[in-house]
Amino acid sequence: MGNAKKVWLITGASSGFGKALAEAAIANGDCAALTARRLDRLQAIAQGHEDRVLPLAVDVTDAAARDKAVADTLARFGRIDVLANVAGRGVAGACEEFSLDQLREQMELNFFAAAEMTRAVLPQMRRQGSGHILTVSSIAGLVAMNAAGPYCAAKFAIEGWTESLAIEARPLGIHVTLVEPGAFRTEFAGDVNMRPARCIDAYRPMVEPFETYLATSAGKQMGDPARAARRMLEVVASNAPPVRLMLGRDAYSIWDATIARRIEDINAWRPHGEDTAFDGAEVVEIKL
Repeated sequence: MGNAKKVWLITGASSGFGKALAEAAIANGDCAALTARRLDRLQAIAQGHEDRVLPLAVDVTDAAARDKAVADTLARFGRIDVLANVAGRGVAGACEEFSLDQLREQMELNFFAAAEMTRAVLPQMRRQGSGHILTVSSIAGLVAMNAAGPYCAAKFAIEGWTESLAIEARPLGIHVTLVEPGAFRTEFAGDVNMRPARCIDAYRPMVEPFETYLATSAGKQMGDPARAARRMLEVVASNAPPVRLMLGRDAYSIWDATIARRIEDINAWRPHGEDTAFDGAEVVEIKL
């Protein structure tokens, strides 16, 4: 797609990464359909750029609303060059404390909504023979964290689904990138995080440090959403974009430590794990 002006469809555009990305795309001279539940916030972002910005009130967990957002974007701009799946919500609590309905809600928003919005856009990108899908995951999509189990589960799911899609879509001219931020100065560390349906005292020693971190770090995180948005625009403009864009020195540090522990843990039992085949069986590797 090079440096040509693009048409964006951005979910969760009323705050955080979504707002920063919307503002960056608009400043770049691109066209954008912006979606969120709060239409007034989107209209404020679009002010002065109404000729190339389309605010849309959308609940991304609603299938009909997703399809209408895609149809409205195509009706207005004729194409979709970039889908940015940004809408999401975190948690703060132990795995056992969340109800089944809450687990489903996390999966609906952080996995199914992004996957289904992507599937709604893919037919148009296949017809174009081009496009780029940015899906904002998290370092918690690669690293399990205490007091964030439901969120990690949904993000791990979108990571696996999106990486598979990247392999399948590349020959069709469609790029796919997972964005994996660490701590950024958004509303994520505030009161918007889902709280568990019940409190179990036994988990307090594991949960309270995370709750304290969220309370004390809100508004003080080192990550700048505007800079993150600029990195995303650079990825979209690249002729060789990555499948993964990790953002923040803290994210890289957590990942480095985690992968070292993971390799050590796996290798400790590797001889036993490998010794599971029928005698004389041939090793046939899965082709990726």
